[in-house]
Amino acid sequence: MTPTLTDTGAAVARRPRLPIRTRGAEVVAVAVLLAWLVVIVAAPLLAPHDPLTQDAAPLSGPSAQYWFGTDAAGRDVFSRVLYGARLSVPLGLVLVAATAVVGTVVGLLAGFFGGWVDEVLMRVADVVFAFPVIILAMAVAASLGPSLTNAVLAGVLVWWPAYARTVRSVVLGLRESEFVLANRLAGVGSVRSMFVDLLPSVAGPVLVLGMLDVGAAILLLSGLSFLGLGARPPEPEWGAQVSESLQYFDQWWLAVFPGLAIVTVVLAFNIIGDALRDRLDPKLRQAGEHA
Repeated sequence: MTPTLTDTGAAVARRPRLPIRTRGAEVVAVAVLLAWLVVIVAAPLLAPHDPLTQDAAPLSGPSAQYWFGTDAAGRDVFSRVLYGARLSVPLGLVLVAATAVVGTVVGLLAGFFGGWVDEVLMRVADVVFAFPVIILAMAVAASLGPSLTNAVLAGVLVWWPAYARTVRSVVLGLRESEFVLANRLAGVGSVRSMFVDLLPSVAGPVLVLGMLDVGAAILLLSGLSFLGLGARPPEPEWGAQVSESLQYFDQWWLAVFPGLAIVTVVLAFNIIGDALRDRLDPKLRQAGEHA
């Protein structure tokens, strides 16, 4: 049935609605991340007090001098939240980057060589997948010892299988492609073929997965610090600050402000990750165009 002019006009009128809402959320998310980037870079200039100095009255509520109040040790909560961004956000990015590198290498090897290499690597991935991420990360961090470095290492050890499976699935669909076979026949070695021919093709899915995982990585590191397996006192890390507030339920500001910092960063990364996925996934992009 041939669409009428009215039908066509209605379809055109409907198309911009979803992208406009999405772009609005993306703009806000980018603005939030840019604001936190400024905080990370300029925290020493923005913080009114030293985050480790104990020169104020303990457990004082928010005031003109101490905007977010003070903690039980007499330290300025506002300054500690600002300095906490210099730990929580970069470490989350480092965790995702390291995980992506490990998972990409494993996925390339499994998908390219197949056979027993694929079988061994994927069975190891299945074993890791069998455990809840936070439980396995807690076990690894506890065995290595409480520290932010060990918390990041624990996150890498439990998170790489997701990237390995994603990369493997892409490589399995491309390793028999004409351009790969032609290069192999021309004498290109296996390593060069993997990292020159196939790696660019898996960069998009890995980038999307990584962007979606940054927020989860920050939550994981904050959770480990909250449980005493990450940051050690007096490091101003957001999860550790929330953990310190458990003994003082009446002093609401101790948990609310670092908690809001975690929420804003994680939500912004999730929104940007979703938008990036929509733009790189042809099926989702076509669905948005026809919505």
